[in-house]
Amino acid sequence: MTDDTKKPFNLNMHTARLLMREPFFAALSRRIDKIASTAIPTAGVRVNPDSAQFELLYNPEFFAQLDDNHKLGILKHEFYHLIFEHVTSRKPADGLKRIDNIAMDLAINCHIANELPSDANPGPTIGKEPMKACIPGEGMFKDLPPFKSYEWYLEALKKMKDEQEDQEGGKGQPGEPGSGDPFGDMDSLDSHDEFGDADGTTQEIAKERMKDSLKKAAEEAEKSRNWGSVSSSMRQDIMDRIASKIDWRKVLRYFVKTSQRADKRSTPRRLNKRYPRMHPGKRVRRQAKIAISIDQSGSVDDAMLAAFFSELNKLAEIAEFTVIPFDTRVAEDKVYTWKKGQSKKTERVLQGGTCFNAPTKYVNSGNFDGHIILTDLMAPKPVASKCQRMWMTTKQHAARPYFSTNERIIAIDG
Repeated sequence: MTDDTKKPFNLNMHTARLLMREPFFAALSRRIDKIASTAIPTAGVRVNPDSAQFELLYNPEFFAQLDDNHKLGILKHEFYHLIFEHVTSRKPADGLKRIDNIAMDLAINCHIANELPSDANPGPTIGKEPMKACIPGEGMFKDLPPFKSYEWYLEALKKMKDEQEDQEGGKGQPGEPGSGDPFGDMDSLDSHDEFGDADGTTQEIAKERMKDSLKKAAEEAEKSRNWGSVSSSMRQDIMDRIASKIDWRKVLRYFVKTSQRADKRSTPRRLNKRYPRMHPGKRVRRQAKIAISIDQSGSVDDAMLAAFFSELNKLAEIAEFTVIPFDTRVAEDKVYTWKKGQSKKTERVLQGGTCFNAPTKYVNSGNFDGHIILTDLMAPKPVASKCQRMWMTTKQHAARPYFSTNERIIAIDG
């Protein structure tokens, strides 16, 4: 007979219960992988450098010691790192220092202070001291106001450090242990060590994915008319983040990258970047094969068609793709490959009605990895696509699509 109490703590078995009254965070949580790891002392989020997916790493032994309220608080803390883009666009270019970690935590913890280890209700002992979160208004941060940004707290901490150095004659580097820095011997609530492992392109892909995840989580919360503990000001901040203007060239790059089904094989000639001389590297044998179907029906006017070709000229700077003109049928004799780096003029070869089944079936019968349809969306919903599909249209038509879809629709103007 086995003793269940000896089984390692599995966070995946607890998140639904912990987030039962938090619809927004529950919806976001479902889109983030949670991985047990004893390589970190507490918990931390990161971008997986191979998959460009966000992951929450957690130490099962640490989590097993927490009460439910603190488990919930640390879950929210990690999700706020993602919401505030601390892992991506706001990560310091010269690398994270301890003072950055503390400033980020201060920006987050004022929103969830009653659910975190504190002076009044400390957490388990980490090292020699009971665990306590960095919270504005408490302890050495008692003079700092709540609800400021990471950048604001960073400047405030630097000022605190300078003032202490003036008093004590310290000359340590910011945020380094044993340096005379007032923050050097503090432990952050979580681990930020993995924030910077992914390269720039992977970070951009992860950022787009997170924006999409936030949008879907916000939609679920709005539909249920219940955001849980998320304040009205934070709701507005989240809505502003997902409504902000997107760099469509980054979206296209993201689509091309995530459409890749590259044939990777092991090769001892290439060093494995993460485990050199221990595991063989990988060699990529092919790139993504992208289909671009261009709606040339009568409802697509010359100005819209010119806008489509303008965007394709931008996309050609980063990828090669197959162009498929269509209206109610695909003009197979007009299908061609647009080579990377080429520039082409607007061309109309058809003028009929619109049927999205025609290009979808054409692409489904080929060996394509991604499908982008440039259209005014003025036709019934087509059959399912065998590969990732995205729609591009004007802002006006994106606001009033003829059919509903869970696939991404992006506006190329405005």
